[in-house]
Order: sequence, then C-alpha cells, then structure tokens
Amino acid sequence: MKVNFTETVLRDANQSLIATRLPFSDFEGILETLDNAGYYSLECWGGATFDSCLRYLNEDPWERLRKIKAKVKKTPLQMLIRDQNILGYKHYPDDVVRMFIRKSAENGMDIFRIFDALNDFRNIQVAVDETLKCGKHAQGCICYTTSPVHTLDKYALMGKELEDMGVKSICVKDMAGIMGPTEAYDLIKALKSSVTIPVFLHTHATTGLGPMTYMKAVEAGCDGIDTAISNFSGGTAQPATETMKYALEQLGYTNTLDSAKLKEINDFFAPVKKEFLDSGALDPYVLGTNTDALVYQVPGGMLSNLVAQLKAQNAFDKLDAVLSEVPNVRKDLGYPPLVTPISQMVGVQATANVLAGERYKNISKEVKAYLRGEYGMAPGEVDSDLVKKVVGDDSVITCRFADTLEPAFEKAKAEIGARARSDEDVLSYIAFPTYAEKYFDYRDEKESNTVHYTIVKKED
Repeated sequence: MKVNFTETVLRDANQSLIATRLPFSDFEGILETLDNAGYYSLECWGGATFDSCLRYLNEDPWERLRKIKAKVKKTPLQMLIRDQNILGYKHYPDDVVRMFIRKSAENGMDIFRIFDALNDFRNIQVAVDETLKCGKHAQGCICYTTSPVHTLDKYALMGKELEDMGVKSICVKDMAGIMGPTEAYDLIKALKSSVTIPVFLHTHATTGLGPMTYMKAVEAGCDGIDTAISNFSGGTAQPATETMKYALEQLGYTNTLDSAKLKEINDFFAPVKKEFLDSGALDPYVLGTNTDALVYQVPGGMLSNLVAQLKAQNAFDKLDAVLSEVPNVRKDLGYPPLVTPISQMVGVQATANVLAGERYKNISKEVKAYLRGEYGMAPGEVDSDLVKKVVGDDSVITCRFADTLEPAFEKAKAEIGARARSDEDVLSYIAFPTYAEKYFDYRDEKESNTVHYTIVKKED
C-alpha cells in the first residue's frame, strides 16, 4: 500500500511554530527541490498565511501564490480554507466565496481543503461547488474533537455526507493532536467502510501521539498523512516527514519521496530555524511535548498565538489559568471543535475571563455572533444563560447565515476604488481591510522610491 505525504512547512508547520512569520524569501530557494521531492501535495497557502503576509510581512499573498506556482510545476499546491469565513473570522456572502475560490484557482491553487469549524456542512457547500466548477480538487474536512456529543457513528455519517456533496477526498483534521492510535484506527476504519473516496489524516505532534496515530491510521487504510520536514516538525507542528517515511517503509508501506531531496530540504531550513530561535520568534515552549493538550484540546496555532498574546500583555504567567479556562468556555459554547476561527474565539474569551477576574464580564463580538447562531449549529447544547445574556428575547439564527447576507464583492470594489489594482486586491480588502490598506500604502511607497534606469552603450 502506498502512503501519500503532504508537506506542511510552507503553511501549517510555520503557522504552528512561528505564528506564520515565514517570509517568501526564506523559502524561495528550496521550492524547486520541494517540487521534485515526491510529495503528494505542498500545503503552502490559506490558514493564517494570508493575514500574516499583509499584516506582518509586507507581502501580497496573491503574488506569493503566483511565485510559488512559478517554481512548483509538478506537485499540486494545497490550501486550507474556512468555508464561508474564507481566510477571515466572519461569514462572507456567497459571491465573495465564489470569487475567492475562482481567483485562487486562477493564481495556481490545485487542492482546496475546505472545513467548517462546527462541522456544519451547510457552510462548505458553496466553496465545494465553486472548487468543482473550477476543475479543482475539493477536499472536505471533518474537524476532530472529543466530547460527550462526538461519537464514531456521527463521524462516519459526516464522511458520507461529504462524499454525497461531491468532494474528491476527505481529510480528518485533528487540530490539537489529541487523537490517539486506537481512535485513529477506529475512525479511519469507519470512514473507509462508509465512503469510497480517499481519506487523509492531519494531526499535530503537540501531545507526542502523532507518529503512533499516523501508524495506526495507515494500518486502517488511511491514504495520506500531513508531515513537516524535520527542522520544522514536532511540538505544535506535524510529525517529521523523514521519520514517518522511514518508519512506514520498515513496515512495508511504499511512498514516492526522495530521501536525498528530503535531506537537502531539511538542511536548507536548518539556518532558517536557527534565525527564528535566535530572534525569539520561535519559542522553545511550542517545541516540547505538552500532554495538557489532551485536557485543553488547544491546537498548535492557537497555543502559539496564546503565548504571543499573553506576552504582549505582560501576562504570560497567566497561561496555565487561561488554558484551564478554555475547556470551560468550550463547554458553555456547546463543545465546538477548537479550530480557526472558533479556537481563536474561545482562546480570546478564556483570556478575557481570566484577565478580568470575572467570567463573561467582557464578551467578544465574535462570541456574541456565535451565540446568535451566525457561525452555524453548535454540536451540543449551548449554555442558555449565556445565550440569554447576549441574545435577550431575540431568536437565534437557525438557517445558513450566508443566506441572510447581501452580495458584497462589487460594493467593496467600488469602495476601495483605484487603490485596488485587481480583483485579488479587492478580495484582500474584503478579508482584512485595515491590513490590506496598510499593505497598499507600503506597496505605493516602495514603488515611488524605486529608481528605474537603463544602461545604454555610448557610441564612439
């Protein structure tokens, strides 16, 4: 049996370890080697990369995608997209979702890994439909978590629902690395029995379970796994690519990876990792094994962001208290899986509860929107007192929230005007208006300070 490998160093691994601060210049020189290493796909976009490019790196995320595609010609490029949230933290109208998918496909994206934080698949239908219309690979996600309301039978039904929707493959997304080997075996077996399309597994090394979980998943028939080149593996990132290749080969499984190329890739990233360690951007805290995640269910990206946020507020000493509050907030919200944007919402609310010394003294606008039903149907029962506090006597939304939204793309295009040079710029503005405008200012200033010259040979 062949096992497919998706490399995450360009997206999730650096998102989980260094809060997505990896600039294009730090990996441009290894792209062709990555392309020739034998990966099933390269996850290089989506998640927080879009936000980080605009906010911190002064990069155009669309230009980044085009530059990657120019050098990666054989290996499919893969992105993570948050259903109607796209890459932001709120639901966008259908016209924006369709335009984003279309432009992503035109700029080089091949595989769209589409998930809904609540596993409310009403919210992924439009993204799946547009991906298929663009002739691209729609991979539907099941966000994995444990709770009194999440069962094996329910997950198997989710898989069938995704297949019936028309997705080309399924990914089980274990954001916090809490899936153990037995759970992986049982879940993959259940899915392989209920669907005919390929099933992939995504996990993190946070709890130390990752390699064992992958081994049992493959034994159960899992078609592919997500790994990170070893210099950017472990901790809150994924298990190491080289390690999993070696172990699975010993057990008789095949793959298409080139060991010499993997060595070249890992050597390339060694000084990159050192630079981030030396600067403090890579905190050793996120490199260790943290079994507390088995209790808190905090995913890698959420943990690295919590660390960064608390440090910025000189409150790092409150981390344990915040982590202890996370499960309480999650229960109050009906046991949602902790994945973006819900993980950030829960993390921010848990932090606010701890720092204020009073639970729900301050409620974020995102949590208020969640309680109004804007993000979809919660897996379990939401705390009624909390709903009453936010919603009052108003009704909670039970329909697909995007059905209540007016088209927004043309309106945003008119609003931003000439500052947007393309439809891609408009989409950046819609997703992150403040940071997009900041980047447009940077781009204009940079170009105005650029000196253009021509060398002409002087005639004798």
